[in-house]
Amino acid sequence: MVAKASGRPSPPPLYNRLAVLRAERGLSRQDLAAAVGVNYQTIGYLERGEYHPSLDLAFRLSEFFGLPIEAIFSRTPFTPLSEKVYGGSA
Repeated sequence: MVAKASGRPSPPPLYNRLAVLRAERGLSRQDLAAAVGVNYQTIGYLERGEYHPSLDLAFRLSEFFGLPIEAIFSRTPFTPLSEKVYGGSA
């Protein structure tokens, strides 16, 4: 872990599939933000990994997409769908 300027260690990275899930459903950041009750900038920060969601927000996103939280957020990078489908990179 890397220490922040405050001296506290930074939390480990939290990866997510929010951008992919939004794209699959044709949603803008504004659409998703309105659906889960946050500012659209929060969605951008989440997608870029610059912000970790509260447990409440993670549950709201899970309920909105109809997916378990661990299908949206992970401590390890998600395998690209192309690797899962085609068995490797092109």
